[in-house]
Amino acid sequence: MTTFADQTLEEQIAQWRAYIRRQPLHGPDVEELEGHLRDQLAALTEAGLTGDEAFLVAVKRMGNLDALSREFARAHSERLWKQLVMAPEADEPANKSYAGTLVVLGLAVAAALAIKVPALFGIRLSPDDAVPRFYVRNASLFAFPLLTLYFVWKRGLTFVSGLWLALPFAAGAVFANIYSFRTRGETEVLTALHLPIALWLAVGFAYVRGRWFTDGGRMNFVRFSGELAIYYVIIALGGGVLTGFTFMMFAAIDMNAAWFVGGWLIPCGAAGAVIIGSWLVEAKQSVIENMAPVLTRLFTPLFTVLLLAFLATMAWTGSPINVKREVLIGFDLLLVLVVGLVLYAASARDPQAPPDFFDGLQLVLVLSALVVDVMALAAIAARISEFGFTPNRLAALGENLILFINLAWSAWLYACFLRHRSSFALLERWQIAYLPVYSIWAALVVVMFPPVFGYR
Repeated sequence: MTTFADQTLEEQIAQWRAYIRRQPLHGPDVEELEGHLRDQLAALTEAGLTGDEAFLVAVKRMGNLDALSREFARAHSERLWKQLVMAPEADEPANKSYAGTLVVLGLAVAAALAIKVPALFGIRLSPDDAVPRFYVRNASLFAFPLLTLYFVWKRGLTFVSGLWLALPFAAGAVFANIYSFRTRGETEVLTALHLPIALWLAVGFAYVRGRWFTDGGRMNFVRFSGELAIYYVIIALGGGVLTGFTFMMFAAIDMNAAWFVGGWLIPCGAAGAVIIGSWLVEAKQSVIENMAPVLTRLFTPLFTVLLLAFLATMAWTGSPINVKREVLIGFDLLLVLVVGLVLYAASARDPQAPPDFFDGLQLVLVLSALVVDVMALAAIAARISEFGFTPNRLAALGENLILFINLAWSAWLYACFLRHRSSFALLERWQIAYLPVYSIWAALVVVMFPPVFGYR
């Protein structure tokens, strides 16, 4: 049985054990429950939690195994709630904790100010004008490099590793700005859409300490990406409230705050929020249950119904899919979202558990998305055969083919799993192994499409 060097932790375990023994025991005996508890504690402390945090979270999770542990967790829930504040860890020197906070805030401010650097060269954000094309192409280059720098510092990577990770961003900056794009050209829009996808892989390498193929790092990065998206939306909602109050207060003194909101508050806040959101995910991802798998459980049936209703309506009316650029982008985002739902369902599932109803629902979702993807591919192919290739059509064709391969093999693996002919781990490994394909295709679009199609 695992014994911990932290005397306080051992005392808390003894307190829990004494509480359990005072109650009428039903189900597993005390020794078995304590073994489960210590296993949880070992995993949580190894993940970086303090003794107090690990104990409170482990007992909370033990509530799923035994009613007595659940009652004990309820009695101590106030302590768990208090652990969720952004306070220095008990076993971490205060100066180190404050240094980490200063690093995060410094990088967030740097990302916010990076938005204003182009103004020194005459490229300005104005609330009265459209966003300059420079900002559209380079949006991901303001925050992603600094987020990568945060993980280089957080993971203790060497200076040489940091230089290697800087290369993708330098290449991205070159290819986003060296080409002579035509005004409102398709290749410029494609560059703006695909560059963040390509560069996010570099962020992932920093997140996993460069060990992309070991230690389950890729799945951890998938979890981080989903949690960051949720935190970012929450921060954005708060920013929307702040923006509304800003307009209201300045209007009360007959001043128009549009210059401040459009030129400073929104763009600087959007860049800085990437760093702050990442810090929040890093700080609390091991303390509270992740939200992405919870939302997956909620939205999987909803999107399944949506796709089935769409396919039924299309079959009833006989209306084909419109292949305009905005429609194609919307369908691709929908299919990517389905892949994301499959990913996050896999990230939260016990690979050893037998198939259940939710797994069947996931298969229906994947099959529905696969049919939609086939319809989209048919519409794109018909358009290309009639009017020829354009940057948008070729990019959409490539992306839908990539999604088709992912969805088709995922459906096959899900079907095999439900029929007890393969393990769930195969599906998880397939999803993780396929992730770089999206970034590689995005990089090809950024680098090759503008010269091939004459920068139009």
